[in-house]
Amino acid sequence: MNRTPVVGLTTYLERAKQGVWDVRASFLPQQYFDAVTASGASAVLLPPQPRPEQAADAVLDGLDGLILTGGLDVQPELYGAERHPTTDPARADRDAWEIALLAGARERGIPVFGICRGLQLINVAMGGTLHQHLPEALGTERYRVGGGVFADNVVEVDAGTRLAGLVGAGDLTVHSYHHQGVDRVAEGLRVTARTDDGLVQAVELPGDDYLVAVQWHPEENAEDRRLFLGLVAAAARYRAERSDHHQEVSA
Repeated sequence: MNRTPVVGLTTYLERAKQGVWDVRASFLPQQYFDAVTASGASAVLLPPQPRPEQAADAVLDGLDGLILTGGLDVQPELYGAERHPTTDPARADRDAWEIALLAGARERGIPVFGICRGLQLINVAMGGTLHQHLPEALGTERYRVGGGVFADNVVEVDAGTRLAGLVGAGDLTVHSYHHQGVDRVAEGLRVTARTDDGLVQAVELPGDDYLVAVQWHPEENAEDRRLFLGLVAAAARYRAERSDHHQEVSA
């Protein structure tokens, strides 16, 4: 029986209140999993686990795709930098969890899609570094206006890339909400989009393995599911190939 691909989305464990309850809970804005389900996949939430490497091995066996979602800053200690005063307090549980998930997904060939923090986490996990505060590094507040309002920015997508195959080459208006960004690009990653100030806005992994990451928030544009459709299509292919391999082994 065919089923839709299963896509996992990383989350925080956050304090949440409901009625008389005041507890820590898995938290992710609905826009993320709406974008996944509207693109033809089933969405599952992946909160941090106490033994990340062991848990990632178990969780990834049931996934066809992985989305590293947006959120607070990656720990600068992971890329050998001193903490900037504006950098968010460390969330070591999520950093360790996502690094383990990313490593396991790459080992298995599971398609990966990174969003905002997700792009930064991928770059750091693969050996790159970040600007901790773009207003200081680039002299601009254009990427985070604050107050929960997404800024509009124009990125230029390089032709001949996987990203261009999804959204087209050339100028693309995107929704931004971040104060950090890529500084040194990790070895092996290809930059596929920038803004006119040179800031990296998207990366991907060359070759057959599907890894696409963007600095913006495509889940905020309900009229454009192209990046989610691309991830779900890759997840469906991964699931079909895994099923074919299982049948061959069983025969």
